[in-house]
Amino acid sequence: MKKVFVGLSGGVDSSVSALLLKQQGFDVTGVYIKGWQPDWIPCTWKDDRISALRTAAHLDIPFITLDLEQKYKQKVVNYILEEYAKGNTPNPDMLCNREIKFGEFLKWSLAMGAEYVATGHYSVVQDVQLLESADKEKDQSYFLSQLTQKELKHILFPIGHLQKSEVRKIAEENNLPVATRKDSQGICFVGDLEMKDFLKRELNPQKGKVVNENGEEIGEHDGAILYTIGERHGFKINKKEGDENIHKYYVVAKDINKNTIVVSSSNIPGTRIHSCPAPSKGQYSLALINISSTNNLVDTLESTNLAIRIRYRGIKIPVEVKNYENGYLSLQTKNGESVAYAPGQFGVLYEEEKVLGGGELC
Repeated sequence: MKKVFVGLSGGVDSSVSALLLKQQGFDVTGVYIKGWQPDWIPCTWKDDRISALRTAAHLDIPFITLDLEQKYKQKVVNYILEEYAKGNTPNPDMLCNREIKFGEFLKWSLAMGAEYVATGHYSVVQDVQLLESADKEKDQSYFLSQLTQKELKHILFPIGHLQKSEVRKIAEENNLPVATRKDSQGICFVGDLEMKDFLKRELNPQKGKVVNENGEEIGEHDGAILYTIGERHGFKINKKEGDENIHKYYVVAKDINKNTIVVSSSNIPGTRIHSCPAPSKGQYSLALINISSTNNLVDTLESTNLAIRIRYRGIKIPVEVKNYENGYLSLQTKNGESVAYAPGQFGVLYEEEKVLGGGELC
């Protein structure tokens, strides 16, 4: 019986994962990972832990609480706040997975004698390679793209081949205590809370000017650190008589030092916006992605089926490789158009359903 530690979050996905592994003959231990929460929001982790404990009791498996609060704060929360303060747009879920669930939790589990760790993520590990899940609406391969083969050989995703509806049905048929519990929302390390609300409380941003591409003041915002490239909500535009574009403005740039954001109603993100210096026409529309998750990347760089995803649930954009050097990959969209993204956002490279890797976009 191979020993596996399952990260029980208190939700239905991780609970069904533990159930399936036990049915397959694994020696299963449930582990609730205690993360970090600010002291100014209602405590939720205790309720989540109780739900996880109920699942473990129902399945008759050992249960452990692993306190990673300080690691969360150091490796995820502090980094997120530092990056936003610089004007970047980091991804909390990427960091939670890389640093905590498949970083600290995996390291601790292996030291405790486990051969594998498992979670309720919607993704698939096949031949030490990360693949998209069967449920494309729930697929989380984007958030898992920082995992290398070193970690993947010790990871199981028991529900990656299932639809969410099938997971719920399995939970109900086996009378799991969490069968009807709602899915968690919000920030990975905080819970049901919007990122902007979290940043407002932690960084105390100040109101500033909204300017157009000519530098003319046309409105007001709540703090430049709160906005990302391509955003079209959350700032106020001073309405002028006959202005038909008042609801069509997008953020195209921001200046953290001056606390200003630049908006446009014509320069629509996804056509001509760049957060890197504008490349020559048709060249390096996307650039410098640090590839980390596969050993045979060089063998696949000439594939005609490469695509990049620059946000969770975003469409896959067909690309071709322009250059690969020192672990960095330069890409170009196949149609020659550039794509809008903000510094700090992650790009993930796919070959059909296979995840080749990903990293921060420059």
